Amino acid sequence: MLSSPPRRLQRVATKAEQASTSPRPTVTTPAMADPAEHREEEETAAAGEEEDTGAQIAPIVKLEEVAITTGEEDEEVLLEMKAKLYRFDKDGGQWKERGTGTVKLLKHKETAKVRLVMRQAKTLKICANHLVVATTKMQEHAGSDKSCVWHALDFADCELKEEMFAIRFGSVENCKKFKDMVDGIAEEQGKNDEKESDEVSSAAELVEKLRVTESKKDENDDKKDSKE
Repeated sequence: MLSSPPRRLQRVATKAEQASTSPRPTVTTPAMADPAEHREEEETAAAGEEEDTGAQIAPIVKLEEVAITTGEEDEEVLLEMKAKLYRFDKDGGQWKERGTGTVKLLKHKETAKVRLVMRQAKTLKICANHLVVATTKMQEHAGSDKSCVWHALDFADCELKEEMFAIRFGSVENCKKFKDMVDGIAEEQGKNDEKESDEVSSAAELVEKLRVTESKKDENDDKKDSKE
C-alpha cells in the first residue's frame, strides 16, 4: 500500500499549479508618436507665438527721399570706360596714382562743349574734371601701349590747376579708341573756335564800319551847318 505524499509537498504543488493556470498580466507598449503630428503641433505653437497682434509701431526717425544730382544731367555720354588714372607729381618727380574707376567724355546739350570726367569706383570722388579744348593733345606713353599722356587745366580739386595726366586701360583697343575720340573732339573744338573767332572779327569790322559811316555823316552835317 502506497503512502500519500507529505502535506508540505502537496501545498507546493498546489501553488505551482495555480501559477501555471492563472492568466499572465498584459503589458501594454506605448505607441510611438507620429513625427508629422509632432511637427504640426510645433508649427501651430510657433504660429500662435508670432501671431500679429495688430499693434503698429511708428518709426523713430522719418526719412525723406532726396534727389541726388551728379551735374551730368544736361550732358550726353560720348564714351565711358574703366581705367586707372595717374598724375605727375612735379615736386616728387614721379607718377602718383590718382584713382581707379570710370572715365567719361560728356558733351553738353546746349553749348556742345565736351569735358573729361573720371570718378573713383568705390567713393565716386572726382579725380579728373576738365574741358577737352583745341590744345588737348593725347600722346602715347613710351612705356605702355595701353596708356596715354596729356596736359590739362583740371578742376577736380575745385580750383584750376595745370596737370599732367596718364591713363591706362585694360586693352590696346580701348586705349586707341579713347585717344582717337579725344583727338577728334579737340580738332572739332579747334574748328569751332576758329569759326567763333571769324564771327567776332566780322562783328568787329562791322562795328568799325558803322563808326566810320557815322563819323563821315557827322562831318557832312557840320559842313552844311557852317555853310548856312
